[in-house]
Amino acid sequence: MSLESVRQFLSAQAPHIAIIELPVSTATVAEAAAAHGVEAGRIAKTLAFRLNDGREVILVARGDARIDNRKFKDAFGKGKMLPPEEVEAITGHPVGGVCPFGLASELPIYLDVSIQAFDEVLPAAGAVHSAVRISPQQLRDITTGQWVDVCQAFA
Repeated sequence: MSLESVRQFLSAQAPHIAIIELPVSTATVAEAAAAHGVEAGRIAKTLAFRLNDGREVILVARGDARIDNRKFKDAFGKGKMLPPEEVEAITGHPVGGVCPFGLASELPIYLDVSIQAFDEVLPAAGAVHSAVRISPQQLRDITTGQWVDVCQAFA
C-alpha cells in the first residue's frame, strides 16, 4: 500500500515525476547509492522523529549527513528518532522506504539545507526498492516542506 500511496500523491502533486523501481534493495543509503550509481550524499534519507512536546516530524537530509545535536535542539528542542516498529505505523512506509510522499498521517516535513548541494536527489518512494529523482526545490514545493539546518556542516 505504501508504494501505492506514493503513486497517488505524485499523480496529484507532480505527475511528471516517475517512480523508479529496481530489482535490488535500496533500503540503506549505501545500497541506494550503489543501485542508482550516485554518491551517497545524493540519496535523500528520510528520518522520523518524536519531539519532546509529543509532535512527530519528518526530516529529509543528504544520505551521508549526520544530525548535529546542537542544531537539532536549537531548531526543534529535544527529540529522538522513532523506533523502527513505530515508523511504518506513523508514516505508512516501511523502514528503508520512508519518504515525504503519501504519508499515512499529516506530518510536518523539514528539509535539511544539506540537500541543496545537489541539483538532483533521490528519496525513497514508499518501498525498499523504489525512489524518485527530484531537485531539492521540487521536493520542497510538492511536500510544502520547510528548510532547516540541523546537520553537521560539510567541508
